[in-house]
This record gives sequence, C-alpha cells and structure tokens, in this order.
Amino acid sequence: MATIVLTALGTAIGGPLGAAVGGLIGNSLDHAVLFKPKGREGRRLTDMQVQTSTYGTQVPRLFGTLRVAGTVIWATDLQETKHRSGGGKGRPSVTSYSYSASFAVALSARAVRAVRRIWADGNLLRGAAGDFKTELGAFRLHRGGEDQPVDPLIAAAEGVGLTPAHRGMAYAVFEDLALADYGNRIPSLTFEVEADEGAVAIGEMAAELSGGLLTGEGLAAVDGLAAGGTDVGDALAPLTEAFDLAFVGEEEGLRWAASAQAGAEIGVGALCRSVNGRVLDGVERSGGSADAVPAALAVRYHDAARDYQASVQRVVRPGPGRMEQGLELAAVLSGDAARELAASKMGRLWTGRSAMTLRCGWAALRHAPGDVVTVEGVPGLWRIEEREWEAMAVRLSLRRVPGAGGAIPAGASSGSLVRQADQPHGATVLMLADLPPIGEVAATAPIIAAAASGGEGWRSAALFIMSGTGEAMPAGRTAPRAVMGRVDTLLPEGSVTLVDAVNSIDVTLLAEDMTLGGADEAALAQGRNLCLIGREVIQFSETVQTGAASFRLRRLRRGLFGTEWAMDGHEVGEGFLMLEQDRLAEPLSVQGGGAEMGGSVRIAAVGVGDGEPAEAALIVSGEAVTPLAPVHSWFEADRAGGWKIGWTRRSRNGWRWISGADVPLGEDRESYELRMLVAGEVVRRVVVDRPGWAYPAAMWDADLGGAGTMALEIRQMGSQAMGRPARIMLPG
Repeated sequence: MATIVLTALGTAIGGPLGAAVGGLIGNSLDHAVLFKPKGREGRRLTDMQVQTSTYGTQVPRLFGTLRVAGTVIWATDLQETKHRSGGGKGRPSVTSYSYSASFAVALSARAVRAVRRIWADGNLLRGAAGDFKTELGAFRLHRGGEDQPVDPLIAAAEGVGLTPAHRGMAYAVFEDLALADYGNRIPSLTFEVEADEGAVAIGEMAAELSGGLLTGEGLAAVDGLAAGGTDVGDALAPLTEAFDLAFVGEEEGLRWAASAQAGAEIGVGALCRSVNGRVLDGVERSGGSADAVPAALAVRYHDAARDYQASVQRVVRPGPGRMEQGLELAAVLSGDAARELAASKMGRLWTGRSAMTLRCGWAALRHAPGDVVTVEGVPGLWRIEEREWEAMAVRLSLRRVPGAGGAIPAGASSGSLVRQADQPHGATVLMLADLPPIGEVAATAPIIAAAASGGEGWRSAALFIMSGTGEAMPAGRTAPRAVMGRVDTLLPEGSVTLVDAVNSIDVTLLAEDMTLGGADEAALAQGRNLCLIGREVIQFSETVQTGAASFRLRRLRRGLFGTEWAMDGHEVGEGFLMLEQDRLAEPLSVQGGGAEMGGSVRIAAVGVGDGEPAEAALIVSGEAVTPLAPVHSWFEADRAGGWKIGWTRRSRNGWRWISGADVPLGEDRESYELRMLVAGEVVRRVVVDRPGWAYPAAMWDADLGGAGTMALEIRQMGSQAMGRPARIMLPG
C-alpha cells in the first residue's frame, strides 16, 4: 500500500488526499471531519470587508486580530422622527425628518475578546478609545460565550421565547444609530475584532478547527485569520499552500510538518543494488524546466498598518519566464512577513523543480512521508512525498526543499494610507457672524452664518435656535469643520484702497491639523483666503507658520465688502474665521424665514462629544441688507455763498466694476438722506433721489448759526435698512 502526503491541498481536497487520509487513520477523520460534502463557500480576501445580510451566509471563525464586515442577523425598520419648526408671524412651517435604526451584526462563530474600531462606509464610526462619531442610543457586544444571555432589545422586539442567545457566536447590537450621515440607510460596517491576544500559531488554529485531529508544533503564526469554507480542509488550504506544510499521518491523527531542519540521513548503504537477482538503479533524479516556475509571485494579504486593507507584496526572480502567480491569504500579516513569505514560496518553487526516487531496503520504512532528510552524496535537503513497498524494496519519492540560511532583507513597506484621524470628537466651538453680501446677488434678508469646529476628531453637531423662553427648535446640522481661532496681535486701522504690505496679523488656530496657505492674484480674485476678524472682512495673500497651530498673515486687503467701518474696532483675542461657503451653515433659513433687524439670535450646537451645548448669540445688524456708505464725496462753493455737494453710490448687488458704468442700484428705489450736524446736534435733514444736492446760502447761514464748522452725513436709504454714512466737514 502507498502512503502519500501532498505539499498543498488545492484541488486535491476530497480527492487523492482524502483517500490517503482514509488509508492512514480511518474514516473517523476522513469525510466526516476534514472532507465533508461541499457546501457554501466561505469568505476570502476579496469579500472579508463586504457586509452581507443574506440568509444562510457563513459566519467565519476569527483568530487573532483582524477587520471583518460581519453579517446582519436582525434589524428593525427605519425609525422616523418628525421635526416641525417655524410657522410664526405668517411664515410657513418647515417639517423635517430624521431616521435611525437598530440592528445586530454577527462577527465570529468563535468567542472574541473585544471590538475596537468600527468603520461605517469606510469612515470611522467608533474610535480605538471607544468613542462614537455619530449619535447612537447604545452599543452592546456579545462576546460569544456559551452562557451569554439574549439581547434585551431583540427580546423586547421579538419576544423572549423567540429570541435566540446565539451562544458560541459573537455579535454586536446597535441601538438607534442615526442614519443622516449615511444617506438614511444602514451603512456597510467593518469591525476591528480582537479574538485573541497577540499572534496565533497556525498549528493551534488547525487543532481547534479539526477538534484536535490535526496538530502541528513549531509552525508559523499569523496576526489574524478568518477561517471559513466548505470544510476544515478548505479553511486550512491557503495556510498549507502559503507555508509549504506537509500532512503526516500518525496513529493519533494528522500532523502538519514544515520543511525546516533536516532529520536523518539516508546513506549509500541503504540503497538497493538488486532485487531477486534483478539489477536496480538505486537513485533516479529528474528536474523541471525554469519556465515552469513563475517569474513573479505576489502574496495578497491584510495589513494592520493599513487599517487591515487588502495589500500585496511581490517578488521577482531572475532568469527566463513570463508567468506570474498569485497567492491569496485571508490573514493579517506585516509587510515584512508577507514579503518574506512570497520570497520563501518562490524559493520552494524554484528548488522544488528537482525530484529524486530512491529504492532502499526494509530499513527505510522508518522514514515517514513528510520527513526532511539528507541523502549521502547528494547536496541539499529533500522531503519524502511518497513511501511505497514495491517489489521487495521500499521506494521513496523525494523533492528538494530550500535549505536553511539566507533571508531577504527586512524593511518591506506597507505603503501609504489616507486615513481618517482617530481622535475623540471633543467639544464643539461655535461662532455666529452677521455677514455682508459676499456673493454677486443682493441679499433680501440678513445673512446669519453659523460656523462650528473642534479638535482633529470633530465632525459635526446638531444646531438649535434658542427662544427667549429657553425652547430649543431644531435647525439642521452644522457644515463641515470650519477653520477658526483667535487673533494674537492688535491690528491697526488700515486703508481700503491699498494693499497693506507693512502690517501683519498673528493668529492661532483651533487645532494643529488646521492650516493656512498663500494665494496668487488669480486665486484672490476668485475669493480665496477671505477671513472675518472681529467684524471686518480681510483677505491675505502670504502666510508664514510660526508655531504648531500659529500663522502670520501678510499682504492684507482691508475692509472688503463694505466692512471698512469695522477697521478701527479691533482688539487682541478677537475671533478669526475663514470664510469658506461650504463650511458655513445658515440655521435660520431652515425655519423658512430670516432674522429680525435689531433682534437677537441665540444658537446652540450639540455634538456627540459635548457634555453641554455650545452657544453663541448676537444682535442682528443686517450687514447683508444695509446699503454701503457712499464714496468719493465732494463739495465746492457755488459763488453765491452756498455749496454744491456730490458723491458716488455703492451697491450691494455685485462687487465687480466690469463695464465702467454706474453700479446697479441694488434697492427698490434710489434715495439718500443728508443730515447737517453742528456741535453734534442735527440741525437739518434732507432727502434727495439722486447723488447730489445744492445747499443754498440762506439755508447754510441759518443752519451754521455762527459755528466754525458743520458735519454733513450722507446715507443711502435702502429697502430694509438705512445705510452707514459718508461724512464730510464743511468749513464755516
């Protein structure tokens, strides 16, 4: 009878290997344990991170630490929450809806120690510290113990008597997970599961999966493995192929053996010269061609340094050949270990071209299939693949294996990975701004913008409009994280007509990962590097980093968009906010209305990391609907004792002077108010409908009353507000 041990399972599972195992140790380990009839396919490298919910999907047994998707085993319908806001003072109400869901995800058909990070649609949902980035009612992990109770949420929904405890299976339960960040659907989740502490020896995994019928000592270890497949043999096949393991049949069962150090030596004296008077050739050698060995070999695996993403390490041999071979290993390895594995596999394929057949006496029966031996007079190490009693001689079939010695240099790179920072969400910082009309269209209501931010892990927060009685009305969510901070230097008054190349601004941003950059003239013309300091809109073109989160801003353009009135009101420590449209929210627009001129607005923001709401308030001045102060005001004597007065209007409706003609009006009608002030008291008020007025001598003398000078203020009268004044002094 022949005793055969194959070096890899591959397509031989259930075929020649099954028959060989049956002949070695009987039917107790044959088809009943290792080689059951084919069933559902288990997960491999390509689908370990694809969440499923199909009935009958196999749940793998997890070893070590790895990232898996799991299988949804229970879920509720989406829970709809209705929010109604607005509707006061003749304005229409706004009804909005939010959704959440509760569900359970099976992770492992084997007990686990813990779950660390969780990703939802590729973004962090839970950090390594256990902090969730999205609103969640509760999270529970059932570790898969044989005594674990039923989950209370599932039991409440399905009934205690109809709810299985899923003992022996690890699963996670999410309660009321907010779905707004995921398109109002249950996202695709992946979990970093810690099933064992540290790396796991593949011999230990084989023993557990086979119920102790397959063992192995002194074998390699992997950091993580998802064991699944049609049978135990299918689960272990990739490891057998990757680590060149041989199955050795013994009385107790099967043993995995690696091609490592050589054992006994087969001497020349053990070879047969003749049998029954027939001369035999005791040694027959053969070799395969180089073309049969792949020119390149790639190992595909999961790399913990890249958040367990699928990775590839590839080695190339010199010499002829164009064939490339790939090895898929649904295990977690380091880049160095995977590269070493690829090189070792390539070496075994190259060395394994050499085969040899020995015909020996009865004493050779002590050499078992799977043993690695040396042969006297023949260089190298050889593994016995087959042993057969044949024609009164023992025939041994051997294949050469790589000898001990050189290893490839360490230092294989895992490659770069763009990953989301795993930082706690942290507290929310909220700023409110009454903005001027920065766009090209005149505003019809005050623009009250809310900017929110936080540390590196901050994502978003829910906004609420606070009433005078303390009622909180939902107002949507914040925009993405804004770049904000404080001003560290006192900014002097500047000019709206010159680029300030003398003064600079020192600012400290909220977090070290925030940054500021320069901009050329083309970028500045498109609105790059606009910021709000105090209430003045400023633009800068040069930056110098002065600290981890500190910058110096140079080449300033001051008082933009009609905010020159705010240039002389700065102080150290005032707020700094980058004005980026996609990072600003308008919470009042959610209610279908706007702010009341002169009224107060108080906004609260609540994020998942906030113990208390962040609040900000302001008095609405309506910068977006307030006409700008006229410019180029002038006066001259009319030769009759009076004055001719003129000015040029400015418009909220667009900022680019393209045609050279008058700027658009931007109001319902053109109207200006002139106020004459003597010693601070208004002595006359005049309304005109064009940018000019004649001040008669008699009226002038009466208004001046012998005073030395008179102040004249010119304001444009807007559709919703009175503009800020241009001021000139008339001599007495």
